[in-house]
Amino acid sequence: MIDVVQRDGLALEVRDEGPCEGEVVVLLHGFAQDSHCWVEVAPVLHRAGLRTLAPDQRGCSPGASPADVSAYRVSALAADVVAMLDAAGVSTAHVVGHDWGGAVAWYLGTHHADRVASLTVLSTPHPAAMAHSMTRSLQPLRSWYTLAVQLPVLPELVLSRTLEPALRASGLPAHLARQYGRRFASPSALHGPLAWYRAAGRRPPWQVLDGVGTGSGDVVVPTTYVWGHHDPALGRAAAQDTRNHVSADYLFVELDAGHWLPELHPDEVAGAVLDRVRHAA
Repeated sequence: MIDVVQRDGLALEVRDEGPCEGEVVVLLHGFAQDSHCWVEVAPVLHRAGLRTLAPDQRGCSPGASPADVSAYRVSALAADVVAMLDAAGVSTAHVVGHDWGGAVAWYLGTHHADRVASLTVLSTPHPAAMAHSMTRSLQPLRSWYTLAVQLPVLPELVLSRTLEPALRASGLPAHLARQYGRRFASPSALHGPLAWYRAAGRRPPWQVLDGVGTGSGDVVVPTTYVWGHHDPALGRAAAQDTRNHVSADYLFVELDAGHWLPELHPDEVAGAVLDRVRHAA
């Protein structure tokens, strides 16, 4: 069992839990979360005999928050996951990602398919589907904040004061909004999480995964995509188009839910993961 992964001088904290000999499920959080978002999902997986690795990802782990925005490119975030698997002595794992963790999961399923037994992606559509939706739907109106956070310094100053109420307004329960708000209550604590957006903003969305739109960007591992149709940030157009970018077995699960699927719908999330793990065997 591991509790820290060392890579490039960084130290990422990891929750390594469940049966030591079980198949491994990697749980990747998003913004503005940490590994705590999986606390109700992971025990269900453990009872099914699975081991979980849930890192506090780069920018959200106290010992892994580099200042350079380029350090937060999705390729580097995915390499952290591969390093975690190496440290745990794991050749392949089932990968689950929510929000930005979903973007990392899509990258792993494209560029590190040999390490991925299956994908279960929550909320976040495939990047190529997201790019297409920006010209074919109202998605740009939903994604206005991704442009706002490209500004230097100001987003950190504003969010350090407003993150907790903003999370509550997005549907997160007050106690969780308070917990995440306290963790990211200073401009310095917010720099890493916001750098994920800034690093992505330096590349067109269709280039987040190299080769998308040419066929080589298709995900080639069994995949389940779970989307809540009340998600205020991610609309139906990209959700439905995601199936066109997975060339392996694919399942789309639509929930009567908003954005915060791990926290508010842990049973449905765990059920989707277990179903995908069983079908990938």
